[in-house]
This record gives sequence, C-alpha cells and structure tokens, in this order.
Amino acid sequence: MMEYRNQTFDEERALYAAHGALVENCKFDGPADGESALKEASDIKVRGCLMNLRYPFWHVADAEISGCELTQNCRAALWYDKGIVIDSCRMNGIKALRECDGITLKNSTVNSEEFIWKCRNLSVENVTIEGSVYPFFEVDGAKIAGLKMKGKYSFQYCSNIEIADSELDTKDAFWHIKNVTVRDSVVKGEYLGWYSENLTLINCRISGTQPFCYCKNLVLENCTMEGCDLAFERSTVQASVRGTIDSVKNPLGGKIETDCIGQIILEESVIGTNKTEIICRH
Repeated sequence: MMEYRNQTFDEERALYAAHGALVENCKFDGPADGESALKEASDIKVRGCLMNLRYPFWHVADAEISGCELTQNCRAALWYDKGIVIDSCRMNGIKALRECDGITLKNSTVNSEEFIWKCRNLSVENVTIEGSVYPFFEVDGAKIAGLKMKGKYSFQYCSNIEIADSELDTKDAFWHIKNVTVRDSVVKGEYLGWYSENLTLINCRISGTQPFCYCKNLVLENCTMEGCDLAFERSTVQASVRGTIDSVKNPLGGKIETDCIGQIILEESVIGTNKTEIICRH
C-alpha cells in the first residue's frame, strides 16, 4: 500500500488514479489551485485530511473517507462514485454528492446546498444537515436514522426510502415521492408530501400548514398533527391521528380518524364524489 502522510498537494490531479493508497493528515490546498486530486482512485483510505480544492473524489471506487474537513472551496466533492464510506467528516462545499451508488454517510455534519442528488443505495446515520436546499433529490434506495436536518425542498422525486428516529425541519418535503416510510420522527414544514404515492408516517409528530395534498395511498399511523390546516386535499388517505387536526379540506377517499377536527371543508367540486370516512372520537 502506498502511503502519503503529512504532505500538501495543490497541483492538478495530484494523486490521479491512486490504487491501494493510504492518505493521512494531508492538505489539498495551495497556490496551484489544482482540481480533481483523487479522480479515478480506488481502494483508498483518506484520513484526517483537509480538502480545500474542487472535485477531489470523482469516479472513485471503494474508499473510506474519515475525519476529514471538506471546506466551502471543496465544491462538488464526490461525483460518480461507488462503494464509499464517509465517517466523522465536515462537509461544507456545495453539491457534495451526486450520481453516486452505495454510499455510507455517518457521524458527520453537512452544510451543502444541493446535497445528495441522483444517488442510489444510501445509508445515512447520525448526520446533521443545515442550510441545504433540495437535499436528497431523486434518491432511489436509502436507509436513514438519526438525521437532524434544517433545509428546504428535501426528498423530492425520491423512491424506496426508510427514515427513522430523525428530526426534519424542511419546507416542501417529500414532493412526488414513491414508497417512503418515516418512523418515530419529528417532521416540521409547510406543504409536506404533495403529489406523493405510498407515503407512510408512523409514530410521527407532524406540523405545518397544508400537508399531504394530492397524495395517493397516504398512511398515517399513531401520529400527531400540530398547526396542520387544510390537510389532505384531493388525497386518498388512511389516517389515525392523536389530538386535533386544525382543518381538513376536500379529501378524495379513505378514512381519517382523530380526536377532533377544527373544520371540515367540502367544496362543491367534491360533494357527491368524496368517499372519505371521517371519524372524530370526541
């Protein structure tokens, strides 16, 4: 195994196509301002490094990246990669992950716009994301646990996602998704889940205006809905909710069971076609 320790690299493609290498306590920074430091690398371990240059990990296969800082200058850090484990890193550059397959991200902090786009087969555990716009865009296949996220427009056009024990503070989340399940989580944001198909929330605390409109096969099990008005418009839904829903508007079909609904709004356009059973326990 080639070993690179305590070195500084600033040239273009500094370690291009490295194979079977350990890169430890190195800095990718300097006046040459070179790009693509580890492009086409494989079977590498990158530990405790500072990544301050653009595009360092493109077309990389089978890598472990741990204890590293990817600065704001390290934009588009991981693209077109396969089989990457990212552990205990700080990721601060825009567009950090795109078109990747088989990525494990854990114990890390992220401040990256357009984070994780068009990726497949992800594992995300104990990660904090702040300031991201459109995170998890068009992701197919992910298991997520212990995620704390503040951002906008998350999980759009996603499919086959499982989320557990997470705190999601995110406007316009889960639009146009298919086959997504969220368990034991806090989901806060306006306009949640519009145009979704097979979205399931179990034991979740949900808040925000106008959630779950134009949904197909929406399921809520043992959830609470706080500050949720004009919910379920044009949706087919099976909902078991604890507490009060502020208002329900124009649902298409299914069953909504809750303790109390502040207002039920049925406009002329749905009267006669609405097939929703609504049950208030109190």
